[in-house]
Amino acid sequence: MAPPILKLDDIVLTFGGTPLLNGAALQVEPGDRICLVGRNGSGKSTLLKIAAGLIEPQSGEVFRHPSSTVRYLEQAPDFGAYTTVQAYAEAGLGPGDDPYRVTYLLSHLGLSGEENPNDLSGGEARRAALARVLAPEPDILMLDEPTNHLDLPTIEWLEGELQKTRSALILISHDRRFLEKVSTATVWLDRGTSRRLDRGFGHFEAWRDQVLEQEELEQHKLGKQIEREEHWLRYGVTARRKRNMRRLGALQDLRSNYRGHKGPQGSVQASVSDAQESGKLVIEAEKITKAYGPRTIVAPFSIRVHRGDCIGLVGPNGAGKTTLLKMLTGQLKPDEGKVKLGTNLEIATLDQKREDLNLEDTLANYLTDGRGETLLVNGEQRHVTGYMKEFLFQPEQARTPIKNLSGGERARLMLARILSRPTNLLILDEPTNDLDIETLDLLQEIVAGFAGTVILVSHDRDFLDRTVTSTIAPADPEAPDGRWIEYAGGYSDMMVQRKGVADERKRAEKAEKARQTGAASTSGAGTGAGGAAKTAKGKLSFKQKFALENLPKEMDKAQGEIAKREAEMADPKLFAKNPARFAALAAELEKLRASIETMEGEWLELEMLREELEG
Repeated sequence: MAPPILKLDDIVLTFGGTPLLNGAALQVEPGDRICLVGRNGSGKSTLLKIAAGLIEPQSGEVFRHPSSTVRYLEQAPDFGAYTTVQAYAEAGLGPGDDPYRVTYLLSHLGLSGEENPNDLSGGEARRAALARVLAPEPDILMLDEPTNHLDLPTIEWLEGELQKTRSALILISHDRRFLEKVSTATVWLDRGTSRRLDRGFGHFEAWRDQVLEQEELEQHKLGKQIEREEHWLRYGVTARRKRNMRRLGALQDLRSNYRGHKGPQGSVQASVSDAQESGKLVIEAEKITKAYGPRTIVAPFSIRVHRGDCIGLVGPNGAGKTTLLKMLTGQLKPDEGKVKLGTNLEIATLDQKREDLNLEDTLANYLTDGRGETLLVNGEQRHVTGYMKEFLFQPEQARTPIKNLSGGERARLMLARILSRPTNLLILDEPTNDLDIETLDLLQEIVAGFAGTVILVSHDRDFLDRTVTSTIAPADPEAPDGRWIEYAGGYSDMMVQRKGVADERKRAEKAEKARQTGAASTSGAGTGAGGAAKTAKGKLSFKQKFALENLPKEMDKAQGEIAKREAEMADPKLFAKNPARFAALAAELEKLRASIETMEGEWLELEMLREELEG
């Protein structure tokens, strides 16, 4: 085993009365890919800053190998006096580092390098900071929420970069799919202490549940032991006084441990306040378009959204997701076409920019709209502090200004407010930003069980797969041109359907090329130098002739079967009504397309052999 290049042991740090970290540990060896997980407020970012040397703990051991280089991704980068993004990113390079890496990274992150750092949006600032920390390929790379504000193509590119990097990684992220693909070890920060699993995030949740079940069992055993000791004190035979006193002291210790045990951090418990049921048809858009100058954002697009649908909007940043969302909800008029909204709509919106928050407001005032100490939730008057506790806020935080909350806590607060309002149409624009995994689980359950209609914009592939019944995406994700297509199912289902279309295009091109090659060979066959026809060098077997004649018929038959299945899968309701049938159809499509590809290869070989023999 290689010696550690970073080691934190028995780390203690207290903010206020309760220790945030109380004996936490973290060890990093060369090549490690560690994801650091835990609830919002559990101290993940704080522990990462201690590891990076940005915060000093109150006690504990911190060891960094003297020759190792460390880079830490800042949540709010300080651009100082840098005049361009290129200069800012190059300042992260060390002696001997390749400056071309900066240009390469900036181009893949959608930046030219000539931008003024002070004019960058939040997402652009995050990309610039990523380029700065990735460029030197340090010994230890620490990334706190690296995927926030990145679109799906960039997230997938970043996964590839991190999978091939030589740096040891410590990652904090809410993106399950990202963690599953990148991590090989998991450190769970819980109630101030840490536990390590030497497997990637894909195995974490099952392991966590086993740990909590074992902990609950131990607490149950401790409770039974206390009952036995108390029974002995009351009814046991009197023994020597010293022995009795020792046993009484041990019982008091048991009671103290039992009372002092803190269970796992609470889970959010909430549901959406139901409004009056909307009409069956929620949104009908007919050939809507939108352009800004010469650029088309939405080409003619039509859709019908029915009550109970959950629709996901995906695509690269700048493709027009938010524009299309605003058109569908009536916030923005289309250039052409029309949008008709259904009846009895009560719309609630979670905005990705969190613009609804007045940072000087208090939590209680924000939740009640300044109307005292209570709010109405599902027709029931609730005290604001009791409602706050359901979203893991403490009663003493009621008078806390919102500006003191972390990004995840602000997202949770907005979620609490939205869920308290009666609604039958939820609009969620990047709802997963800054949420911890447990709150994401809650949001997933809310969305999946919501009786109304949901339209959400997200770059979280796992969240999309778990919630949506159909996905709207650009027809050409690499170069969006305003054309949008609705696919049945979630993100993974969309990718399967896209792959099928791409494979179909490749097969058509291959078949066309084969036909052109055959025609050229036929037109080129004729007489030799003496005018005599070329003689055959041999002949096809009966089996080969049969295959050459029948393979086109078999391919046509398979194409017909594909068309039938695609027609059935085109029903947006199928995935919601019968996900098993949808999965079976997708598997059948894969087999049919693979068989066509095999038959085409076989036919092409036989055709070329026939031409050679008859040549």
